[in-house]
Amino acid sequence: MRIMDLLTDAREEPVSDLEPGVGLSGAARVRVLLAAALGPLVTGYAAVAAVLTLVALTADRAVFSGTGVLLAAGPGWLAAHQVRLGLGGHPLGVLPLLPTLGVTLLAARTAAGAAQRLGCRSAREALPVLLTITTAHAVFGLVVALGAQGSPVTANPLVAFAVPGLLAAAAAFVGVTRSCGLPDVVAERLDPLALRGLRAGALGFAVLVACGAVVFTVATAVSWATVSDIYEPAFGTSFGLFLLSVLYLPNAVAASLSFVTGPGFSIGDLNVGMFGYRGGAVPGVPLLGGLPDHHAAWWPALLVLPAATGALVGWSLRKADADPAQRIRAVAVAGAVVALGCVLLGTLSGGRLGDGPFDPVSVPVGVASVVAFCWIVIPGSFVAFFTGEHEPPAPPPEALEDNEAFEDADDVDAEAAAEAVEELEASEEDDEEAAEDAEFEAEADAELGLEDEPAEDEAVTGGTETCGDVEPDETDR
Repeated sequence: MRIMDLLTDAREEPVSDLEPGVGLSGAARVRVLLAAALGPLVTGYAAVAAVLTLVALTADRAVFSGTGVLLAAGPGWLAAHQVRLGLGGHPLGVLPLLPTLGVTLLAARTAAGAAQRLGCRSAREALPVLLTITTAHAVFGLVVALGAQGSPVTANPLVAFAVPGLLAAAAAFVGVTRSCGLPDVVAERLDPLALRGLRAGALGFAVLVACGAVVFTVATAVSWATVSDIYEPAFGTSFGLFLLSVLYLPNAVAASLSFVTGPGFSIGDLNVGMFGYRGGAVPGVPLLGGLPDHHAAWWPALLVLPAATGALVGWSLRKADADPAQRIRAVAVAGAVVALGCVLLGTLSGGRLGDGPFDPVSVPVGVASVVAFCWIVIPGSFVAFFTGEHEPPAPPPEALEDNEAFEDADDVDAEAAAEAVEELEASEEDDEEAAEDAEFEAEADAELGLEDEPAEDEAVTGGTETCGDVEPDETDR
């Protein structure tokens, strides 16, 4: 019974109100920051080394070397952070986006955990976490680039310093936003209508990416016979091609997104667009097995997908404001978000691919962003305008109807209405004071027996008695 009482008391003991990070010593804070700096680096490097080890073990006639794998993991880590590499003097700028998403998520989660352990409640308190993670990635990228000098795989040290640092800074900032309460601060300071537009833009961009993924999946499934012929009988080679296709899958989705919206993409001489096609050589990768070999007349029917996405954005903003013009402004904000997302995704998905027939791989970023903006704004504005409220503005109060400031006004301004009310009240007070003064003077005259003097041209009747100091005329006598 005594043990049960102790357990019960321990369970019912109130939880401490101390927040995480309160009471941490300087050494403990340094340990947290050190873990935040080294954690993503060690984990990311180990993941790249594990992938390279798996490829080396499954490849045919390959000699596995632990030292070689560890050395090759350095340039692989740079590639995961979108640092352009040089392979024997040939540029490699088309880098896989899937590892980039992984290292970005890793840095964001590490920053969020460090900020929570340190008890950061503002951006200023989280600044050491951001600086630590950013500096660690930038310095590590520089060290890897300097260490790779003279090897077959090289990288520009300045680029290796700047790009991982910027990527880690962006990821860490996203990671600490929730723990520092930045979303609430932004929501308080940002226009509510603009905030609705940002959310609708994020929704529209996600839907467009999903449309690109669906089109890519369908094209690959329809051309599965061609895709299966690319795989070789050897397991090691087929596994390497499969792994390569998986790593570059987000890049293919980005190209498919550009195709669905209209501009298309290019691989060397090959140019695939919604309204145009130019043939060319295609790399023998299963990921590209679904590429068409000629233009099809039904391709423009796919434009219904971005149009439907814009209509969805407009539908989500139909209740954003009672004024249709304000709803259209929110749709424009959503279109800007989608255009910015297309610029970022298109820039990261393309690049140089050696100096051969497949160079370069590119998405027309400028045209794609403008077209995506139009696909969101035009149908979105139409839907938001006609499906929302169209009630006329409320009429001004009855007390303000006679005021000159509102005789020809369509919309009532709050400041003008307040000034008119004050003027009307002041005029009413003046009238009341004048009436009270007139009434007071009349009562005073009545009490004193004073009456109004007759006018000078007013005739005196014969029955009126003359005053004592006026003498009668001679005729009267």
